[in-house]
Amino acid sequence: MSQRLVIGSRGSKLALVQAELVKSQLTQKDESLDVQIEIIKTSGDVKKEPLSVIGGKGVFTKELEDALLDGRIDLAVHSLKDLPSLIPSELMLAAICERENPFDALVLPESSAGLVSLESLRSGAVIGTSSPRRVAQLKHLRPDVVVKEVRGNVDTRIRKLDAGDFDALILACAGLRRLGLENRITGTLFEMLPAIAQGALGLETRANDANTIAAVAKLDHAPTQFACTAERSLLRALGGGCQLPIAGYARLQDEQLMLEGLVADPEGKEVVRVLLSDSTSSAEQLGRAVAEQLKVQGADRLLALY
Repeated sequence: MSQRLVIGSRGSKLALVQAELVKSQLTQKDESLDVQIEIIKTSGDVKKEPLSVIGGKGVFTKELEDALLDGRIDLAVHSLKDLPSLIPSELMLAAICERENPFDALVLPESSAGLVSLESLRSGAVIGTSSPRRVAQLKHLRPDVVVKEVRGNVDTRIRKLDAGDFDALILACAGLRRLGLENRITGTLFEMLPAIAQGALGLETRANDANTIAAVAKLDHAPTQFACTAERSLLRALGGGCQLPIAGYARLQDEQLMLEGLVADPEGKEVVRVLLSDSTSSAEQLGRAVAEQLKVQGADRLLALY
């Protein structure tokens, strides 16, 4: 007898690609699953104002969580960077899928020639991004460029870029790769720390739904789980969300979990970074420890500027 499982997804092209990916992986693990996808509109999809204005934290996830709570869907697929670090007690993060490339990408117009890096852009170049984290790090690295707000899905942003509205965009490598647009990645910005859990997909379920929890647990990827647990613990300890310039990246190295965290002021003039390591079993504690060290270096003062 088949088990019916309804996945809730935002309606954007990228969100649906990610939901289809999870659907495919679930049915590969268990052919008895009857998996359907239901599109849920979220505030972040409907409203066009900057995320900092409409309340960045949770604007892409609240309606999905509401649909879980009222039983319309069994599973919500999130870009984990969009999911607040605190979720309702009736819900749980049942699995984190294997992470894609977590870093940001520099994307240049198709007509560009000879430009391959952030350093090669001209002084005064107009760069499109809507992320305070990216803005702060970008201004720190290249205070001579102009940063311009850009919203819309990936295709819309790239059309604006190729039309001449921008000299460059900064987008997530993971989204470009999942959309089959890896050819548009001019360079990977390893010099910028990514958003918390960028590149990872989080699978959220009702905490009492044992059948769905068991089904999605097969997609959990332990190294990604350790890394994202540490990063989300860091974010939670700092009390921040995607509308603040908080960055973090954790990785396994020689059986140790390394976590680097960053906080910056709005103009990128002051940046504090901390790198610590611990065992994978102490991922939560590692996140809190990095947050405490960032606070010692002035993170609270910088975040208070927002």
